[in-house]
Amino acid sequence: MTVRVLLADDEHLIRGALAALLALEDDLEVVAEAASGTEAIAMALVHRPDVAVLDLQMPGADGVTVATTLRAELPDCRTMIVTSHGLPGHLKRALTAGVRGFVPKTLSAQRLAEIIRAVHAGNRYVDPELAADAISAGDSPLTAREAEVLDLAADGAPIAEIAERASLSQGTVRNYLSSAASKLGAENRHTAARLARRRGWV
Repeated sequence: MTVRVLLADDEHLIRGALAALLALEDDLEVVAEAASGTEAIAMALVHRPDVAVLDLQMPGADGVTVATTLRAELPDCRTMIVTSHGLPGHLKRALTAGVRGFVPKTLSAQRLAEIIRAVHAGNRYVDPELAADAISAGDSPLTAREAEVLDLAADGAPIAEIAERASLSQGTVRNYLSSAASKLGAENRHTAARLARRRGWV
């Protein structure tokens, strides 16, 4: 039985190399490649792969967002994340989204092929080192709303813009940002956003 695979990574060289290496496996077929999260969703809906191998950080939509969408739109498609950013919060988000595999980009192509087969068979695989990091980092102290507002503030957007994008009043946005900064022990929202991103909490 051939496992149909979708590869999504915005780095063309990495994606092309992976596709070429996986093509050497008799039971794996790369049916589509995507360079962004939005393209990955569109390609998956057309090609209906068995397993979608998603880069964590892509333009358009990150790997976890793509996995969440595919879980709703294509429940038979299993998803896995390949990342060079093993941030603890991302692993938790990925598992919550139903991702079946979470592995670093330092993996060999042969090992990746083995994990794709395992994920397709219904198993789950999380890289032990990434799992250990996630356990030692603990849970995010932020509420979902604080994390959302902090994420919108991460690129330096002014309060008015954040309020508009989050459909909140400016006063409410200030309260959320102040609360998030306090919980993270940060002197301002910019430092808080950097800290939260570094830990994978937004």
